Amino acid sequence: MDTLKRVESMMRRFVGEMESEEIERLFENLPHGKRLRAKLVLKIAGESDDAVALAAIIEMIHAASLLHDDVIDDATVRRGVASLNATEGSKQAVMMGDILYSKGFEKLVAYDRKIASKIASSVTQLSIGEMADVRLSKRFHTDSDAYMRMIYQKTAALIEATAATAAMLVGKDAQIYAIYGRNLGIAFQIVDDILDITQSSERLGKPAMHDFEEGKTTLPYIYLYELLDENGRRRLKSLHAKRLDEEQKEWIRSVMEETGALRKAYLHAKELGDEAVTLMQGVGEDSLADIVTAMIERKF
Repeated sequence: MDTLKRVESMMRRFVGEMESEEIERLFENLPHGKRLRAKLVLKIAGESDDAVALAAIIEMIHAASLLHDDVIDDATVRRGVASLNATEGSKQAVMMGDILYSKGFEKLVAYDRKIASKIASSVTQLSIGEMADVRLSKRFHTDSDAYMRMIYQKTAALIEATAATAAMLVGKDAQIYAIYGRNLGIAFQIVDDILDITQSSERLGKPAMHDFEEGKTTLPYIYLYELLDENGRRRLKSLHAKRLDEEQKEWIRSVMEETGALRKAYLHAKELGDEAVTLMQGVGEDSLADIVTAMIERKF
């Protein structure tokens, strides 16, 4: 059995311990995604039982956060399939998220206190970031510092903690791996922001430009606003948090390209990624460097 399959098996075992056919059914219907966090644990800490269990715990916590995120965003599709809140209702999705969080923390307390504390702290940051995301989505804004802080909390903090705790597990320099995880997480989210604009709904597995329609002003839109003339700014703000037709979407895509806003956002992500690559190459972790490169260059 390959190691990622062992992680999946461990997650099923944790879920099975709750002795609920309903919870098992709901869990099996959750989309798996890329399992980025599990891959990081296994590449940093190896394939011991402790590493596999830590990877499973972190993936359960991540799955819980996505369930809550979909409810908050009223998202009906996740990774190309109907979200749990769409098929089972928001109450079931929230409760399932709570169950996965709770089970993850139940298993996490078996680890060294520093490891458990690092993961727990990152989940607190994740929740604060989710709250900040909701607040920022209430209006069109151009506060890039607030946006970067929010995506660190909501996305990067758990990836940072994943890399750091995997390093702690095997006695590696946790600080170096934490910086790597932080940069990877922030760059990952910026690339997501870009792909939400440039890719089709079919490729994304969710509606294109959904973020902007839902009221989110992601980094490319902030850069675009800075680069547009007054007429362009007024038009962009008039489209915020509204259902967009194809002509409006095409206008956004075209001015994103013409002004260089997309390129500026991409270069910011690439700068963070390059720093992470250099750090990992410096400690002989070429496979971790490759993860960053693949993430920066991905199309969905």
